[in-house]
Amino acid sequence: MSASDKRKRRLRLCFVGWGAIASRVGELLAERQPAGVEIVAVAVRDPELERPGLPASARLITGPHELAGLDIDMVIEVAGRPAVAIWGEAALRHASSFVVSSASAFTDDALLGLLLAVAEKTGSRIVVPSGALGDLGALAAASALPLDEVRHTIVKPPLAWKGTRAAEMIDLDRLARRTEFFAGTARQAAEAFPQNANVAVISALSGIGLDRTRLVLVADPSAARNIHEISAAGAFGTLDLRLENEPLRTNPKSSEMTALSLVRLIENAVAPLVR
Repeated sequence: MSASDKRKRRLRLCFVGWGAIASRVGELLAERQPAGVEIVAVAVRDPELERPGLPASARLITGPHELAGLDIDMVIEVAGRPAVAIWGEAALRHASSFVVSSASAFTDDALLGLLLAVAEKTGSRIVVPSGALGDLGALAAASALPLDEVRHTIVKPPLAWKGTRAAEMIDLDRLARRTEFFAGTARQAAEAFPQNANVAVISALSGIGLDRTRLVLVADPSAARNIHEISAAGAFGTLDLRLENEPLRTNPKSSEMTALSLVRLIENAVAPLVR
């Protein structure tokens, strides 16, 4: 093998789950065709179900032990919080990185400690994508110096809060103006509102942690999209970030940005120019 062949980048992927987010990522990768990227396996609970957009070459697996021998570079979890505990250790032992979309799993300090210990032992990495928050690189960079505060406000139309504890706190059907109904730590928000736990944990891990990051939840009848407003202050200066996310076409509970952030992460892993 020549030196140039050795330097060629490749990325063999295994997705844990093939729902709305994973299939959208697969669709975008098929359109964009990043060189060296191949979806070689998909972990599912029921291999008999039809899964739109599943690459014909992808092998279906049902248990973590099946990762052995597949020569996987990156395992990407998009199956929900329980999948992190089920697949995490094997992913870190059989791939160089484990991408965790269900960051809410890391409110479990024991699980996070276990996976960090495995990653340290194997030399693999746990990667938390920015998901619906787009890119928190500035916040993560700012945390290299002392941070005084990080505040994450989530604003959604009243309909989007139905089926959550918000319905017990305010009258979502008759709401006439922007109303704040929860304020607390990221850990408290993740426990009380599990539907928003992933974004709460992502911003917390990027900055000053679950118990110092402040989460504010808001229902606003004038909001047309799900909005994230993140502010931070510290030795670096100040930061203000606002995103208004379009919903994923096949699952309005998720955002298009969640899939796009995974596509960017994958493409950066093989790109000659990392953006």
